[in-house]
Amino acid sequence: MKRTKGDVIFDWINCIILGLITFIMIYPLYLTILASISDIVAWQGGRVYIVPIGLNFEAYQNIYRDGTIWRGYMNSIIYTVIGTLYNVAMTIMCAYAMSRDNMKGKQFINLFFIFTMYFGGGMIPYYLLIKQLGWINTLWVMTLTNGMSVFNMIITRTFYRSNFSNEIYEAAKIDGAGELRIFLQMALPLSGSIIAVMSLYAGVGIWNSWFGGLLYITSPSKYPLALILRTIIIEMANFDIQVTSSALESAEEAQRQLEISRMQESMRYALIFVSSAPVLIAYPFVQKHFVKGVLIGSVKG
Repeated sequence: MKRTKGDVIFDWINCIILGLITFIMIYPLYLTILASISDIVAWQGGRVYIVPIGLNFEAYQNIYRDGTIWRGYMNSIIYTVIGTLYNVAMTIMCAYAMSRDNMKGKQFINLFFIFTMYFGGGMIPYYLLIKQLGWINTLWVMTLTNGMSVFNMIITRTFYRSNFSNEIYEAAKIDGAGELRIFLQMALPLSGSIIAVMSLYAGVGIWNSWFGGLLYITSPSKYPLALILRTIIIEMANFDIQVTSSALESAEEAQRQLEISRMQESMRYALIFVSSAPVLIAYPFVQKHFVKGVLIGSVKG
């Protein structure tokens, strides 16, 4: 079909709008990288926009030598992998069951799920429950508490309803397949796209979570990376206040603390990038699976 002039103009407008949105999303991250590898004086002076000035990787070297950050990395990887596997397994199984028309008590269970989206037990009762279970300062409080998101379950349930017709289930039952076999050998292999999406949602949420660690983890050796990053940034902010107050005492001491403060400023941006890097690296590998898992073929008449 021949493209009209209006089609070409429409495509150009779309490209310009999407390009602006992409720039708005990427440029702050790019500025963070520039701030972490540039001379911090040039950055604070507002002279760093496009390319780094006074290329310096000392902030990343300090992070590399800091065992606390690497320990937080390992903790976050463990929490994210286990929590994501558990979350996706619970979400997929529950959504599949809720998508079936022959599921008994489905309406009541659905209302129960919806109720939890709007009402919660509160922070203190939840903490007391975790304490009674003996999960304080354990691996389980960072993984099993991320069991399932009702919102993600609803999305997955819609996926099954849209891509799997009752005729397919009936044909499988005629061939002698039970419910478990239908799920494992038919529904699950064709759920690649929704599993990838749910894995990304759950993984990013667990990786960026710091509040659970703040409440339930008492040992610093078990802190997730997000909580360590928060702690370091708060300590740096407190140090900046000390530098301001010490400037009145001694010029040499003030200069020394000013240099430390500048290094910590570079480390702050480097830490933000380092903590975001795993998600940025993992996303392209997950994205290629988004288009997979769609039901292929047709239903026999």
